[in-house]
Amino acid sequence: MPEESIENIDFDKLNETAISQPLVKNIYTADPSAHVFNGKIYIYPSHDIESGIPFDDLGSHFAMQDYHVISMDGIHSEAVDNGVALHVDDVPWAEKQMWAPDAAHKDGKYYIYFPARDYDGIFKIGVAVGDAPEGPFTPRPEAIKGSYSIDPAVFEDEDGSYYMYFGGIWGGQLQKYRNNTYDKSNEMPEPEEVALLPIVAKLTDDMLEFAEEPKEVQILDADGELLLEADNDRRFFEASWIHKYDGKYYFSYSTGDTHFICYAIGDNPYGPFTYTGRILNPVVGWTSHHSLCEVEGKWYLFYHDSSLSKGVTHLRSVKVAEITYNPDGSIVTLDPYLKE
Repeated sequence: MPEESIENIDFDKLNETAISQPLVKNIYTADPSAHVFNGKIYIYPSHDIESGIPFDDLGSHFAMQDYHVISMDGIHSEAVDNGVALHVDDVPWAEKQMWAPDAAHKDGKYYIYFPARDYDGIFKIGVAVGDAPEGPFTPRPEAIKGSYSIDPAVFEDEDGSYYMYFGGIWGGQLQKYRNNTYDKSNEMPEPEEVALLPIVAKLTDDMLEFAEEPKEVQILDADGELLLEADNDRRFFEASWIHKYDGKYYFSYSTGDTHFICYAIGDNPYGPFTYTGRILNPVVGWTSHHSLCEVEGKWYLFYHDSSLSKGVTHLRSVKVAEITYNPDGSIVTLDPYLKE
C-alpha cells in the first residue's frame, strides 16, 4: 500500500484485520533478517529513526544509524530488544545510512553484514564479528573488497558453503554498476531492455571476504527469458533473500515501486531462478522487505509495514506470519490485512 494511497486508511480497523502485529513497539524496525541460532529466533532489522531529512527517490530520509538485535524464545514468545549491537560511529569506513543487514553463524562466531555509505557517498557492504547472536559486534576496518550496493543476505547451504546475495536499484545504486564496475553515468535500463539483476558471491572460509568475483543472478520467466525492466510487477528491485525447501532454492525479493514480495525457484544457489509468484501483497508504506525462516518445522515470513506509525514510510515495524506451501512447492500468497 504505497504512501500516496494511505490518506483515507482507518488504521484502527486495519490493525484489527492485520494478519500480525508489530513484534516490538519501543523502537521502529524494518528489513528483518531472521535466523534460528541455538534454538532461539534472532531478528536482525534496520532501526528506523525520524531524521527530518526530506523525502526523495534515493531514500535519503532512511537515515538509520545503528542496529538492534531482536530475540524470541519461540515464535509465540515476547520479542526482546537487546539494545545497540553496532553503531555507524564504530565503523571506520562508513559515514551514514546503516540500511538492511543480515547475519550468519560459523564455528562459534556470529557475523553481521551491513550496507552503508562511505565518505564518498558510495554504498559498500561491511562485516562485523561477535561472540553472541545479539552482539555486540566489532566491525572490520574496511568494507568487503569488491562489495557494492545494498541489502546483503547470507545463505548457508547444506554443504557448509556460504553465499552473499546483494543489490538494490535507485538509492541502492545498483544501476550505476555494470560488470561490478561503478560508472556514475550509468542509469536504469530502458523499459524494453533486460532488467538489472541481483548479485551473488561465495564467501571465503573466514566469512570476511568474497571468494570469487560477484556474478549476476538470473531471474527468468516461464519461457526461460530474462525479465524486462518494464515488467516491474515481477522484476528485481531490492531485498534479496534465499531459502531452501524440499530440495529447491527459493530466491525472493522486493519489486520496489510496485510493492510486491516475489519469488523464483531454481536448482542451484547461483540460479538461474524461474519466476513463480508472490509471497506478500503490498503493505502500508512504500517499502517492502522480508526474510523467510523455518522454526520448529513451520515456515514464517518476517516482514515490515508502517501501520504503527500510521503510514510514515520511514518509520516501520517488523511483523511475522506463517506461510504455507502448495503440493507443487508454490507459496500461498499472503494479504497482510485480510485475517482469515
